[in-house]
Amino acid sequence: MSYVANTEAQRKEMLAACGLSSMEELFAAIPEELRPKSFDLLAGKSELEVRSYLSGLARRNYSHLVYFLGGGIYDHYIPAAVDALACRGEFTTSYTPYQPECSQGTLQAIYEYQTQICRLTGMEASNASLYDGGSALCEACHMALAATGRSRIVMDSGINPVYRQMIRTYTANLSIELAEAPLVLGQSSRDNLFSLLNGETAAVILQNPNFFGVVDDHSDIVAHCHEMGVLAVQSVYPIALALVKTPGEIGADIATGEGQSLGLPLGFGGPYLGFMATTRGLVRKMPGRVAGRTVDRNGRESFVLTLQAREQHIRREKATSNICTNQALCALRAHMYLSLVGREGIKEIANLCLAKTAYAMERFRAIPGVEVADCGPAFNEFVVRLSVDAAGLIGRLIDHGIAPGLPLGRFYPGMNEYLLVAVTEKRTKFEIGRLAETVEAVLCQ
Repeated sequence: MSYVANTEAQRKEMLAACGLSSMEELFAAIPEELRPKSFDLLAGKSELEVRSYLSGLARRNYSHLVYFLGGGIYDHYIPAAVDALACRGEFTTSYTPYQPECSQGTLQAIYEYQTQICRLTGMEASNASLYDGGSALCEACHMALAATGRSRIVMDSGINPVYRQMIRTYTANLSIELAEAPLVLGQSSRDNLFSLLNGETAAVILQNPNFFGVVDDHSDIVAHCHEMGVLAVQSVYPIALALVKTPGEIGADIATGEGQSLGLPLGFGGPYLGFMATTRGLVRKMPGRVAGRTVDRNGRESFVLTLQAREQHIRREKATSNICTNQALCALRAHMYLSLVGREGIKEIANLCLAKTAYAMERFRAIPGVEVADCGPAFNEFVVRLSVDAAGLIGRLIDHGIAPGLPLGRFYPGMNEYLLVAVTEKRTKFEIGRLAETVEAVLCQ
C-alpha cells in the first residue's frame, strides 16, 4: 500500500483498516473549528526533497547573527570531533554510572575530566559535575558553610548578577546571612570586602575575570581571608585560566565555573556544565560525584565512584547536597574538547581572545559618542558607555545581523547606557570592524 492515499480507493482501504467508514468519522473527536480545512496535499516526495523544502521554509525564519554576547556564556568554536564522538549512542546519558562492572568507559571519562579540571584550575580534587556555573557557586557556598560551621557569606560586586540572584534564592529560607560589596565597575575593592568580614563569615565569593570582563589577582584577598579563618571561593572562566593566575596559584579553597565554553554549544540556554574543584582537605565536603582509579582483585586498572556513598546526598539536613544526578554527557564533551585542543591549543585560543578584544576596544574608542570604560585589564569582555540607551541600540543592530552585546541596565539600575561586549576567537577582524562601523552609523542617524 502506498504511504500516501492519492486515490479514493486507497483512502477507503486505509479507513477500513482503522474500522472507519468516512473521513468525518475519523475526525469526529476533534471540534469542527479545529479540523483540517483541506486534504489537498502535495504529491509524495523523497526524503531529500522533503528536507530541502523544509530547510527553505526554516530559512525564512532564520537570521544569522554575529555574536558579541557574553556575560558568562560565549560563542567559542567547537571542534567537529566533539559532536561526532559525543553523539555515539553509548555516551548519550547524563546519569551517574553506579555499576562499575559495566560502566568502565564512562567512569574513566569522568575520571579523566576531573583530572583535566584539576590541571586547569590548579586545585587538588574535582567532582563531575554540577548543573551550571551558578549552581556550582551556590553549592560552593553551602560547602563553605558546612566546613566552617559559620553562617555568613560575603559576595564581591563583580560576581555575575545571575549567580548572585541564584545564591539569594538558594539561601532564602535558610539561617544564612548574605552581604554584598557595593558596586565597583572594575577590580575588586579590597576595602569594601574587608569591611564586611567578621567572625561569622564562612566564605568570600570572588570572580575572575569578573562580570565586567576585568582580570584581577585575588592573592591578597585570599591571604587576608585565611588570616580570619574565612574560605575563599573563586568563580572562573576556564578559557581565561590559560593566561591568568589559577585558583590554585592564588590559594583559593574552592574553584567553580561555567564549563559551556569547553565544547558546549549556546543551545538556547543549556544544558550547561558546572565544574567544581577544591583542596584535598575539603574533598569530603564536596557535592556531586567523584570517580577514582583503583585496581580490581586481579590487579587490573579500573575505575569506580569513590569517597561518597550514594546515600550521602539523600540524608536530609545531614546531606552534603541534594544534587544527585550529574551532567556526565556535558562533562564528557568538556573532556573531549580539552583533549582535542590540548595545553598549547587552549593558550592559543586565549591569546586570540585577548588580542581580538584589544582590537575591538581600539575600534570602539574611535567612535564619536562612545566611551570605553576604564575598568582595568580585560580578557575577552569590556564595557562601553554609549550616548543612547544600550537596549535600544541592540534592537537596531539586530536588524543589521549583529548581536552587539549585553545591556547592563538589565541588571544594574542607572546603567542603561552601558553595554558589555564580548569577543571570542571566532570573531574575525572584519566582523569586529563591521560592528564598530555599524554602531557609529546607527549613532549618527
